[in-house]
Formats: sequence, structure tokens, C-alpha cells
Amino acid sequence: MEPTKTAAVDSRALGESVVNRVFVTVGVYLIAGVLLLLGIGLQLTGAINNFATAQNMLNIIDAVSMLGIVAVGMAFVTYSGHYADLSVPTTMAMTGYVAVEMLKYGFFAAVAAALLVGIVVGLINAVAIGKFRANPIIWTLAVNYMSMGVIRLVWVNKQIYPDMTASTVRASQMFDAIFRLRFFGRIALPMVMMIILVIVFQFVLRKTKFGVQLKMTGAARTPARFSGINVELMIGIAFVICALTAAVGGLTVTSLNRVGAWYNGEGYDFRAVTAVVIGGVTLAGGRGSIVGVLGGVLVIGILNNILTLLGVGTFSQDMIRGAIFIVVVFINARSLRKMGRDYE
Repeated sequence: MEPTKTAAVDSRALGESVVNRVFVTVGVYLIAGVLLLLGIGLQLTGAINNFATAQNMLNIIDAVSMLGIVAVGMAFVTYSGHYADLSVPTTMAMTGYVAVEMLKYGFFAAVAAALLVGIVVGLINAVAIGKFRANPIIWTLAVNYMSMGVIRLVWVNKQIYPDMTASTVRASQMFDAIFRLRFFGRIALPMVMMIILVIVFQFVLRKTKFGVQLKMTGAARTPARFSGINVELMIGIAFVICALTAAVGGLTVTSLNRVGAWYNGEGYDFRAVTAVVIGGVTLAGGRGSIVGVLGGVLVIGILNNILTLLGVGTFSQDMIRGAIFIVVVFINARSLRKMGRDYE
């Protein structure tokens, strides 16, 4: 006898009231607002300069646009109850290498090849984690190292440059424009891509059958399976989406640096997860929103901007972000326990 598709799902597992959802989403923007007020206050006291300017606000969004692109994809993995995809950094780096290499066949061939790399990595993760239930952290970390091995084997740690590999000057210029194109002289293309992805993925997560089924998968996998949901497919799609956004992020970072290099995606995995968690997506899965993730990205951007203007070094900034991540995860865990859930 086939399982009924109306099987009940533990209400504690899916327990996310509208009020709580709004509070979590609005809360991260309140934090962003507090940081903005802090920056303005520091400028008024003379501690920093040029914070409260329209150009600096655009600079903040511009600086985190690539992180935002990666984070909205990472959110699907976290939402599915699989913590994070640690293969993101080398997916971005390999995407950049392949794109620059393929510029010899033209700009569109380079972009298509880069996206194909993302799809292939996503499918590998999808099969291993979705179908064979490999541990997501161990598996994606292994894929990260294997991808780095491929990079070192094929390109022997060499950096490759778009203007040297492109078949035409036009192809090189178009690749360069991925990061540097500005609409109305101010709005960067990566910023536009990030906003489009946020709108599309928020709709997918909230208004489609896939979004509902992914929520149930992340919140309560076994009951979701008994209710007729193809859990393996939901998880697989989440990892493919994550790898695809990593590929897009890899294209923008490579365009920014004007070089295909092994370090192009370095650190994006942790920063993306930090943005996702700050934005209210619980590591246990099934809870959060893409709009909240955008808020988490903005919080990181504003904080980084203030710290940079204060002259705080990169390593110290990493320590501060790590401390924030620990605090948010601690608060998140306490909230889940009150709901009858935990990181299982």
C-alpha cells in the first residue's frame, strides 16, 4: 500500500509563525539600521570620514554583491537541512579558470562553459548527498579538495589572464564588463544580478510547490518522505542551485580580478554561511527567507565598511565575523530547542 500524500508532519518541525517569520526578517534589517546609525555617529565624532554618503552606500552594496549572489544559493542548501556547501570556493575558482580558458572561443562560450562547471559540481553533490546520503560537510569539503587538485593538475598553479586568452579584444572587454558594467553610471551589473536572484529565489521559496516541499524536507525529512515528497530530488536541486550561484559568483570575482586564479573564491563559503545564518535561515533547515539573507549580506557589508574606515585589519575583521557567527548560532540553537527542534 502506497503512503498517503496527506501524512501529517510534526507541527514542531515546521513551526514558524507568520509573526516569527516577519520578526526574523525585519530583525536583520533593524540590525543593519543600527549599524548605519553607528557609522553616522562615528562620522559625526570624527572617528571616520565619508561614511554617510550616497556613493559609500553604493560602494557597500557593490562590495557585497558577489557575496550576495553566492549566499542566496547557499541558503537553499541550509534551508534543505544540510548546513553548507564547502565546495563553493573551488567551484568559483574553477569556474573562473574555465571561463578565461574558453574565451578563445568567444565570450558566450566562456560563460556557458562556466555555468556548465557549476551544474556538473552541483550534480555530483546532489547525487552523493541526496541519493547516497553522504555527510554534506565531509563530502563537499572532499569535493573542494578534489577540485583544487584538478586546478593544480591542469593549470599547475598558473594564473591565466582574459586579455591573453581571448580570441578578440571584444571578448576580453565583455568579460571585463561582467563586474565593471554600470547602469546609469552608478549601478553595477553584479548588484543587479544579486537583486534579481533575491526576487526570483524568494518567489521560488515562498510561492512554488518546490519551495513548500523543500521546507518540509529541511524541517522534517522522514515525515516529508512519508508524505510523498521526493526528498532526494529536493536536496539535489538545492545543491545544484548553490553550485550555479557559485559559478555566477566565480565569473564576477574573476572579472573583478581580471585573472583566473586558485584563490578567487577563497573564504566565500564561510562568509556566505554567516550571511545566511545572520539572515535568519536556521542551520537545522526549513526556516528562513531569501529576503532575510539579503539583510544578512547587508549587515556584513556595512560592518566591513565601518571596520575598514576605522582602520581595522583583515584578520581582525575575520575574528569579529567569526565571533558574530558563534553568537548568532548560539541564539539560533536556543530558539530551536524552545520549538522542540535541534541540530540533528
